[in-house]
Amino acid sequence: MVIIVGLGNIGIQYQNTFHNLGFKVVDYIAKKLGIDVKKEKYKALIGQGSFSGNPIMLVKPTTYMNNSGECVVLLKKKFKDARFIVAVDDIDLPKGKIRYRERGKSGTHNGLRSLVEYIGEDFERVRVGIGRDESKDLADYVLSNIKQEDEELFEKAIAEAGELILEKIK
Repeated sequence: MVIIVGLGNIGIQYQNTFHNLGFKVVDYIAKKLGIDVKKEKYKALIGQGSFSGNPIMLVKPTTYMNNSGECVVLLKKKFKDARFIVAVDDIDLPKGKIRYRERGKSGTHNGLRSLVEYIGEDFERVRVGIGRDESKDLADYVLSNIKQEDEELFEKAIAEAGELILEKIK
């Protein structure tokens, strides 16, 4: 089983924020594979299907970003041998840049910090760069809405991240 977790925040007020890019990557994959991510279980919205002969689960934690580990540890206990791939925004990468790592530290990201605290560093991650805005506080920036002029750039980055994840599953 491959479990793809998109990090983000539940709620309409967060829907188009930088911090919800992980959710948007999961939504991209869900749409491409025809999987509904609506079932409430494991402190998340989940959907199940398959891709390239592999059973997959798409996950959007409902614990809010900073407590994402609460959801993932439940999944890790239930699916001990599952492969975890996490999609997340990254302030330390330029806008739209994608980076894949097989494992690693959490860096400055509180959502990844929560995962590392609960399950360790042994999970794959696909980061979508959001850049920085030095004029804003970090929390204010990541929770701000993506500007209209950047929407096309991020739509492309979301698709690229989703396709990269699917390529890693093949």
